[in-house]
Amino acid sequence: MNKGKSGTSAPHIAIRQEIKNCGMLWAILIPGLLVLVLFKIAPLFGLIIAFEKYSTFKGVFESEWVGFANFKQILSDPYTWKVVKNTILLAFWTLVVSFPIPIIFALLLNEMKGHRLKKMVQSISFFPYFISVAVAVSILTSFTSPSDGILNLLLNKFGIDSIHFMAESGWFRPLYVFLHVWQNFGYAAIVYISAMTSIDPGLYEAASIDGAGRFNKILHITMPALIPIIVTMFIVNLGSILSVDINKVLLMQNPSTYETSDVLQTYVYRMAFGSTGFPQYSLGTALSLIQSLIAFALVMTTNWISNKVADTGAF
Repeated sequence: MNKGKSGTSAPHIAIRQEIKNCGMLWAILIPGLLVLVLFKIAPLFGLIIAFEKYSTFKGVFESEWVGFANFKQILSDPYTWKVVKNTILLAFWTLVVSFPIPIIFALLLNEMKGHRLKKMVQSISFFPYFISVAVAVSILTSFTSPSDGILNLLLNKFGIDSIHFMAESGWFRPLYVFLHVWQNFGYAAIVYISAMTSIDPGLYEAASIDGAGRFNKILHITMPALIPIIVTMFIVNLGSILSVDINKVLLMQNPSTYETSDVLQTYVYRMAFGSTGFPQYSLGTALSLIQSLIAFALVMTTNWISNKVADTGAF
């Protein structure tokens, strides 16, 4: 082993040099690594509860091992499949409606000529992202109130009776999707707007010389440049197709809308933390694990298809 004059080994010298050169960067990185380990990696140990008849008095190590019994109980329950159906439908319509809107908005914003107006529109669209879910649902409830809500007042102007939107199960999914789009489309558009800034302006100038209009520039220059980021964002969104915003659902739902609003997350919440009966931590963990495995399989499959078809996978 090579040693310096002071007898220090070469690896130690390299480590000291690294700390000297990049010590501040490593110091900045440490809090993020701690959060990752403590709140993302360490909790994975708790998945063992899914294979046990977990008891809070006995703990993880002393609880009875039951293998796949919890999974069999979950999958044999007809109500599980009902909430799976509700979750898939809600997530599917959220993805179908909310995914293309930020792309369209970013394309339209990119075509605006006034710099100040463009910045103002972007800022206004971004603002709802900072509104808490509780406030957003309260705003939606006020707008759809059957007595004095703006939406029902407009319907009354056209001779249509007031509709109790928040109490009818058929309206839960459209309202959820609308609220999700309103809160997130401005934030999601930032990714595509950033990607557009990296496009060479010379391409647009050459297209203008050739007589191409705005639509042709978007179709043949902007969109091809955005395809990699679009595919990546689609894969990310598909990975959360079985995950809906539980806070939003809990605030919007009520007993009259359970038929369409009861989803996997609310079902797990009631099993694990419900106020009625004894908490079923093992069943809730088993159902969450099944949900995560399905989401992982969807992400990997979509990425594999993207790589095979157009070599635009995220990894």
